[in-house]
Amino acid sequence: MSQLVTVMDIFKLLKKNNCMDCHEKTCLAFAASVLKGHRQLNECPHVDREVLQQVNGKIERPKTIEDDQEKIVQALKQEVSKIDLQAIAWKAMGIYENSRLTLRVLGKNFSVGSNGNLYTDIHVNPWVTIPLLSYILHCSDIPLSGKWVSFRELKQGKMWEGLFGQQCEIPLKRLADTHTDLFETLIEVFNGKKIENHYQSDISLVLYPLPKVPILICYWKPDDNMDSELHLFFDSSSIYNINIEGIYALGTGLVRMFEKIVLRHGIP
Repeated sequence: MSQLVTVMDIFKLLKKNNCMDCHEKTCLAFAASVLKGHRQLNECPHVDREVLQQVNGKIERPKTIEDDQEKIVQALKQEVSKIDLQAIAWKAMGIYENSRLTLRVLGKNFSVGSNGNLYTDIHVNPWVTIPLLSYILHCSDIPLSGKWVSFRELKQGKMWEGLFGQQCEIPLKRLADTHTDLFETLIEVFNGKKIENHYQSDISLVLYPLPKVPILICYWKPDDNMDSELHLFFDSSSIYNINIEGIYALGTGLVRMFEKIVLRHGIP
């Protein structure tokens, strides 16, 4: 018997009578749970023993985003373990002491050891870990330019522009439209800095998710039947310190963090 890689592959092995003896509402729901690893095929009392023996070890669990991210994190840690953290501290705008490189990330201290492991007092998710480790590996000695550009204007930004808009700018605009205190929270929790009406926006806010990869958030409130707008801008030198995939991951990761904060703390 070949590998079972889809829900339908498992569904075909069932009686398909929706008897609910497995305590799932339908046979299809049970098949989906088996594929995800939440249930075992032998929990259905109607599957023949011979079939169970044939499928043993042949169910291929689908990979999740988390699985892929963990592989990337482990690979980056291995690369970081090969470099001299003390030697690159100055160009990463960090401090090296006690065998660790410490960087300011959104106003918080993040330390990286010689083995690539991260040390911080706050929760770390892969969407931030991956860009942080990539930054340590690839940051250059080029200083911040002070010139803000759109994601599209960064090298290879055009290729990722549509995805970046869908996964980052649009969800962040939705949050800003719904939660009026969002930007005050970003200032308080993530050490954001307000600047004067950049690009004539109603709100202009700078975050530093990485020392040499600042992000400028510009938000225009809805007015006179005009929809609101939100756009992100980056220092033009950012692309020399992290690649476009890292900038994309950083932006989308921050939005996911903000969404969780809004849900957890009920920001109005």
